[in-house]
Amino acid sequence: MTADKTKRVLLEEDVPFHSARDKKSLSLKEYRGRGGYEAWVKALTRMKPDAVLSEVKNSGLRGRGGAGYPTWKKWEIVAGKEVPQKVLCCNGAEEEPGTFKDQILLRVNPHQFLEGALIAAYTVGAAQVILYINQKFTAEIKGLKEGLREIKALGFWGENILGTGITIDITLFESPVAYVAGEETAMLEVLEGRRPAPRQKPPFYPVHNGLYGKPTLVNNVETLSNIPHIIQNGSVWYKEAGTPESTGTALFTLTGDINQPGVYELPMGTPLRRLIEVQGKGIKGGGKLKAVFPGGPSCGVIAEKDIDVTLDYESLKNRGTAFGTGAVIVFDETACLVNAGLRIAEFFAEESCGQCPPCKMGGRHLADLHHKIESGKGEIEDLRSMEQICGVVKGRGYCSLITGASVTVESMVRNFRAEYEEHIKSGGCRLKEAKILRHLS
Repeated sequence: MTADKTKRVLLEEDVPFHSARDKKSLSLKEYRGRGGYEAWVKALTRMKPDAVLSEVKNSGLRGRGGAGYPTWKKWEIVAGKEVPQKVLCCNGAEEEPGTFKDQILLRVNPHQFLEGALIAAYTVGAAQVILYINQKFTAEIKGLKEGLREIKALGFWGENILGTGITIDITLFESPVAYVAGEETAMLEVLEGRRPAPRQKPPFYPVHNGLYGKPTLVNNVETLSNIPHIIQNGSVWYKEAGTPESTGTALFTLTGDINQPGVYELPMGTPLRRLIEVQGKGIKGGGKLKAVFPGGPSCGVIAEKDIDVTLDYESLKNRGTAFGTGAVIVFDETACLVNAGLRIAEFFAEESCGQCPPCKMGGRHLADLHHKIESGKGEIEDLRSMEQICGVVKGRGYCSLITGASVTVESMVRNFRAEYEEHIKSGGCRLKEAKILRHLS
């Protein structure tokens, strides 16, 4: 893990999906041969927790789970809690359509994730670490279990780690296959033996009132995988890539009407056009680009005219969308965007836990209106109804599910209103189905 001017931090090479099945996991011997676990030994034996926190803060790392919240802020809150028990929950539930970066990270290099989790636990004073991993990631779970056995034999976790008196216990929990189960407070509900249903925030912010009431740090797989590199090479090195506000590199899952879908690591601030044309090798069949979800289906769509936007938090926000999970979903000119809207609205309606009426009823209503328009029975008034529903339900749930659905539907109608109106006027659709990848083999 020595500094490299190419700034390839998380992946030794990109992972086009055609080669994903054949990707071998980096063994412990290979990982250590590249400097693996040196950051953990350095943090544990030569750095105080405050120094580790300072390095993470200075790096500018922001959470890669979707919200982009500064990583150090959550760490600082949990670290400052003077209580006997704290918890670190490592979120690998990843169930949003078009998002496969965490699964790929766990597949090709589970040890950098484990090392990052150990450093995070030490920094905030958490003696309990829970790896919360999507149960359908069977190969990745097998690799994590093997990795845990190997590093425990080296004394890297457990009681009195490397003779320091520090104890960190790690357990692996297989999460249910449900989108809402990845929401941080729904995760806590699952871990406490209940169904995945988000808690109201406030007061139930995990950093204050988390697992069984204990202060709980929640970070996702990609976020934690960055940590060993920052501690080993320093925050200045890390910030050489990216922009001043969006530092480092990020993983982008590129799917849709693209010649080479896959997971690609690029510096923050890379133009969207480059990702599509260089890494993705252009639109499938030499077609013309029509629309892109630059951050996943909960972040809003942009039209072809905005293709030169850069992939960072600020630029995407200024274009009316968001960085999200870095799930870039591409549609060509033959794709039906009403059909895409239907698929996304139906996904959110089905994935709602049902406890918040605005989400349960508003999400279903948005899906039903899309069904009506897609089937050729729509009316112009239905578009106004969708816009009104979005305005009413946004921000009204315990989690962001209904807000994500509303943002997406609003952006679809705003950017492709003519296509919706054409469906209504013609009573049908002349375009192809819009496919959104849900599972990685």
